[in-house]
Amino acid sequence: MMILYSGTACPFSQRCRIVLFEKGMDFEIKDVDMHDKSDEIAAMNPYNQLPILVERDLTLYESNIINEYIDERFPHPQLMPADPVMRARARLFLHNFERDLFSQLPDIVNGTPKVAEKARAIVRDNLTQIAPIFNKQKYMLGDDYSMLDVAIAPLLWRLDHYGIQLPKPATPLLKYAERLFSRPAFIEALTPVEKSMRK
Repeated sequence: MMILYSGTACPFSQRCRIVLFEKGMDFEIKDVDMHDKSDEIAAMNPYNQLPILVERDLTLYESNIINEYIDERFPHPQLMPADPVMRARARLFLHNFERDLFSQLPDIVNGTPKVAEKARAIVRDNLTQIAPIFNKQKYMLGDDYSMLDVAIAPLLWRLDHYGIQLPKPATPLLKYAERLFSRPAFIEALTPVEKSMRK
């Protein structure tokens, strides 16, 4: 049995919950209070961060590493592309998401008003830049739902919560987001805290 130690409001934990529900397999989710983490978390992850996946004697942390492991261990439905070139491109996209988008979240959540506003603008501009691709395709890599869609969904879910208003040119991205939010696995993976982030 896989056990996921998951933060109830953590976007990175949400990614892993989505993948577990997409795979429809047996697993256990242990909810962890992000502000009151036990010593057990620090013992499993030297960075004292969530999510953490434990399966027998294997302990993994870092959401993209956890999700690739789950995808390889339970290949149906496959979320990383089978083709090595496409898989390398997908990993590059994931890396860019971390650097361009998710790296701004600490400043949005904990920064001074000026710092938070700058971080919001960076996220808004980056998202607006990728919006046009959804005029032509259903998901990030085309017609097939993939790990890229899993990775960005938690951020799109939290836009209002983070105070990020997207301009009109980003409308295709917002329609894409609604497609992600309507997936059964996405809905099942939501915690009560996450549900309350959107009215």
